[in-house]
Amino acid sequence: MSGASPPRAGTWAPAGNLAVAALLLLAAFALLPLHGGDWWPAAPRPSRRWLAAAVAVAYLAFALPFLWRRRTAATPPLPAGSPTPLLVAWASQTGFARGLAERSAQALRAGGRQVLVLPLEEVDPERLAAAGQALFVASTTGEGDPPDHALRFLHRTMAARPDLGHLRYALLALGDRSYADFCGFGRRLDGWLRACGAQALFDRVEVDNADPAALRHWQYELGRIAGRDDLPDWAPPAYEPWRLVERTLLNPGSQGGPAYTLLLRPAEGALPAWQAGDIAEIGPCQPPERGRELLEALGLDGNTPVNAGGPTLPLVALLARSRRPAADSLAGLDAQALAARLQPLPHREYSIASIPEEGGLRLLVRLMHQPDGSPGLGSGWLCQYAEPGQAVDLRLRANPGFHPPPPGAPLVLVGNGTGMAGLRAHLRARIAAGARRNWLLFGERQAACDFFFGEEVRAWQAQGWLQRLDLAFSRDGAAGRKVYVQDRLRGAADTLRAWVAEGAHILVCGSAEGMAPAVDAVLAEVLGAALRDALRAEGRSRRDVY
Repeated sequence: MSGASPPRAGTWAPAGNLAVAALLLLAAFALLPLHGGDWWPAAPRPSRRWLAAAVAVAYLAFALPFLWRRRTAATPPLPAGSPTPLLVAWASQTGFARGLAERSAQALRAGGRQVLVLPLEEVDPERLAAAGQALFVASTTGEGDPPDHALRFLHRTMAARPDLGHLRYALLALGDRSYADFCGFGRRLDGWLRACGAQALFDRVEVDNADPAALRHWQYELGRIAGRDDLPDWAPPAYEPWRLVERTLLNPGSQGGPAYTLLLRPAEGALPAWQAGDIAEIGPCQPPERGRELLEALGLDGNTPVNAGGPTLPLVALLARSRRPAADSLAGLDAQALAARLQPLPHREYSIASIPEEGGLRLLVRLMHQPDGSPGLGSGWLCQYAEPGQAVDLRLRANPGFHPPPPGAPLVLVGNGTGMAGLRAHLRARIAAGARRNWLLFGERQAACDFFFGEEVRAWQAQGWLQRLDLAFSRDGAAGRKVYVQDRLRGAADTLRAWVAEGAHILVCGSAEGMAPAVDAVLAEVLGAALRDALRAEGRSRRDVY
């Protein structure tokens, strides 16, 4: 890994190191005349031993204040009575991981979170026990080793098993796939946290050689933690123009939010390749009228061509792709000067619900709303504002941690809500591969409205592509008793154990709040925590949650 970052507060600057070295050299030259007769390694004369002791005491008196200041500056005490800050811990060999940790902390602070940033060696079980949430950014060096400064954490803290059952965490693991033990230390840290009872906010994000797509995914998740949907991307993705072919409402009359299936194809050229489990990154747009209102207030022509580091666009089109600035700060600017001030909207991520053999890219999107009642940034664009035939900015992102298992292995698919998108893609991939050992467990509100792609699923079951189907519709049960997908999984405990014994893989797709932790708990209950963790370590149990 490569990359530079500024020195950490509390460490000695290079000038300070040079000053200490110079003082030591001066002391050596000053003591040189005292060396008469025998020279090292002979023992010093008794009359001069007090001089050596005095030099040692003087050096310690000089160094201790700096060392104490370093320790107290690097590990500030938690203020009494104040909210516990979110901990961001980093392990970095070259500075790249540390820089990402600091940028992550900045994004969280922009969302109003209190954040404490520490190197990993200064994180002990007590501090972890005091934290409610923690983010880890961990590099791997050599063949699976931690950075040098994190060895103390590895040998001391990770040698113990503190109770971290209350801790919610996320982990960004940096590595290089040219090494056999890719992200070895990050994976080891993740396994230790889980073994101590900590619960992952989302699955580990692995980065191969600073892969920008993986880093965008990490930043997307940071926005969710910060409660902000407008955090700008660190590096804007290079979108391709796609065309919205059709949009269909799937759940009219539902008690939940409206959910749509959308079909998209490239505006030009052939359909690119992707695999089941991959992600579509969407570049959203604001409603056109918002840009026109700003242009009217500034007295500018929206058709004026401008350039802000990308293709030349009409000003109104660039405004639609940008965060809306405050009008009172833009008075007197011409069109190009306004374009230079604009910041692009952050991307949005959606599981792809189809495979390329179907001839198009299909999404399943629920219309969300912001606290003020306005439509969500990405879902509003896709479900309300974009019209069939209109261009949509889109980029494919590989998601190897959720790719299909071997066709010969049984597959258990578990999910809820719009997580059905990822499950559908895997079922289509299994059918294309001729694999019939498939088991689907799906949950939503009402069978009459919310069984997304239900007709297809029933047909696949009738044709033998689904060996087992378990459904949980929480609003259809008896009054006061709601049944969820995790309940169906628990009720099929014997079948689950049998499938796992036969080599089954388990893929979970859907809500990170509620469903995914509950399914994880059932897996531990039915299979045992040791086997559940072993399946995760082997890659036989994976998640794509949001």
